[in-house]
Amino acid sequence: MACGNLMKLSEDVEIYIFIRLPVKSLMRFKSISKTLYVLIGSTTFANLHLIHATITKDELILLKHSTKEQSEEFKNVLSFISNISDNGFIPLQPDLNVPHLTNDYGSLFHHLIGPCHGLIALTDSVVTVLINPATRHYRQVPPCPFGCPKGYHRTIEGVGFGFVSILNDYKVVRLSDVFWDPPYGYAEGRDSKVDIYELSSDSWRELEPVEVPPIYYLSCSEMIYKEGVHWFASKEKVVILCFDIGTEIFRNMNIPDAFYSIRQSRYGLLVLNECLASICYNDPGCAIDPIQDFLHIWIMKEYGVSESWIKKYTIRSLNVESPLSFWKDQFLLVESKTGQLIYYDVNSDEWKEVGLQGYRTSLRVIVYTESISSIHSGREHATQVQRF
Repeated sequence: MACGNLMKLSEDVEIYIFIRLPVKSLMRFKSISKTLYVLIGSTTFANLHLIHATITKDELILLKHSTKEQSEEFKNVLSFISNISDNGFIPLQPDLNVPHLTNDYGSLFHHLIGPCHGLIALTDSVVTVLINPATRHYRQVPPCPFGCPKGYHRTIEGVGFGFVSILNDYKVVRLSDVFWDPPYGYAEGRDSKVDIYELSSDSWRELEPVEVPPIYYLSCSEMIYKEGVHWFASKEKVVILCFDIGTEIFRNMNIPDAFYSIRQSRYGLLVLNECLASICYNDPGCAIDPIQDFLHIWIMKEYGVSESWIKKYTIRSLNVESPLSFWKDQFLLVESKTGQLIYYDVNSDEWKEVGLQGYRTSLRVIVYTESISSIHSGREHATQVQRF
């Protein structure tokens, strides 16, 4: 066999072995030699490693929770969870403090968005931080330079984050409402503004004016699925608003018709069995007859086709504040009305507590697979990549 073929075979064997290693081991191997540094640091290797982790369902949990320390000050923490035992969740690594974001009552409205090709966005709407939870690298997205004219008021209604595979690039999208704010009286008129940040160019731009229905804020939304960011929005009725991160086009999808007949309800968006899923649950602020307290979960069998919704589960609720995520298609993670992380096992039909606590409504969860994907460092005077 020719020498060149032997070298190619050797490299293929290395890749076959390395894509099966955890990120922590790969980071160590990068420091052994220049050859391994180049190999493991390449985009091709990062893609292969992520594909393998996704296929093998090596799913981990990133939990953001807040605790109140002073009268109006919160401590915001990221916890990493690797598995569930009879005694609760098993931590993967020490907790980390959340960088850059607000630490007042705005902490209760932080969002985790992703995972997108190995990265996750953590945002308080004004500030967004990109995180690779496996390498523990993070970078603050530069502030959006676009404001609004004098005499007008701008409110940020939604933030999204996604990866465009055809461009090999990450984008952040920001939805805003702009109102005329007269000196006397109430704000009038409503215009929608859409701003896009591209990681590769490290810059923001404004989309051409487009009419976007008002965002209906719910904590379990702002979800990425199939390169589309999803929110709930209000038209004549509640709909799912989708923004294709690649084509930059908006469209609406209906929620299951059965949801509209359930009074005093809220909604959430999840991924279940690789399908977009919607969950309907009772408003935690309303008094509900325990006999009528259920969670209703439907999945969209054909993405984008509202007629393809089918019912998957009807679950007896247990003190639910908000759904958070599905893990391994078996465990429904939710926040209780006391701020605890609890879960429902669809196989055993049991609710369980795991001893993790935060301030009520502060819990957010992302299920992710480890990736060695890097965060673009930006321009010379831009915000730089840091490590926890």
